[in-house]
Amino acid sequence: MLDDFMTRAVLAGTGVAFAAAPLGSFVVWRRMAYFGDATAHAAILGVALSLALQMSIFAGAMAVALAMALAVTMLSGRGYAMDTLLGVLAHSALAFGLVAVSFLSGIRIDLMAYLFGDILAVSRADLAVIWGGAAMVVGLMAWRWSALLTATLSEELAYASGIDPRREQLFLTLALAITVAVAIKVVGVLLIAAMLIIPAAAARPVSRTPEQMAVAAAIIGAVSAVVGLQSAYVFDTPAGPSIVCVAAVTFLATSLLRNLRA
Repeated sequence: MLDDFMTRAVLAGTGVAFAAAPLGSFVVWRRMAYFGDATAHAAILGVALSLALQMSIFAGAMAVALAMALAVTMLSGRGYAMDTLLGVLAHSALAFGLVAVSFLSGIRIDLMAYLFGDILAVSRADLAVIWGGAAMVVGLMAWRWSALLTATLSEELAYASGIDPRREQLFLTLALAITVAVAIKVVGVLLIAAMLIIPAAAARPVSRTPEQMAVAAAIIGAVSAVVGLQSAYVFDTPAGPSIVCVAAVTFLATSLLRNLRA
């Protein structure tokens, strides 16, 4: 069954959706959209370093994404506005990554595949990495769910409950780095933030509890992957952007539904 490239693509898309759903919910609640975007942009530098050092793309992308997220966490509140800091680091990392790729002699690289994804070229090994990473993210989110919710709701309440908000931020940072690393093959660094944010935002109007929102986001992300791939096959459009387009249409639909109920 896994010899069929479309089957592998569907499995890859649903794996990324399951990884991004619970994390995307926290990104929406904490208004960390730009933070996720900056971490994703940094991953292209990880790709370049991985190719230069002949190591796993997943390991390189995760290492640089994690370093980027940790750098933002440590430097925030030290004289720079968060949006300024994220803008400088995100675009600098992306630029250095693109320049580094140009110095890789003797290595053929499809840069567009890493920028916009190449889900149709996912291999069995890629599937193992994607689903392994998704399991890690889901497990981490399930383990820290209550503490993360408390820290998201109120830092004062978290401290009163014996929870360190900065520690929970580090857990979110780790989960974000893993998600970026597993999603880079599917939707590319420029669309990873979209898969984090749009399904979660689409799930928000139709959910009454945080748990419902996380589950709904996973379902919306998975359905977007399947429908987007089918649309790309029928209309001969890029697969990654097609998946994001379906998620965006779903967001518009749930937003209209909420307005009609109001």
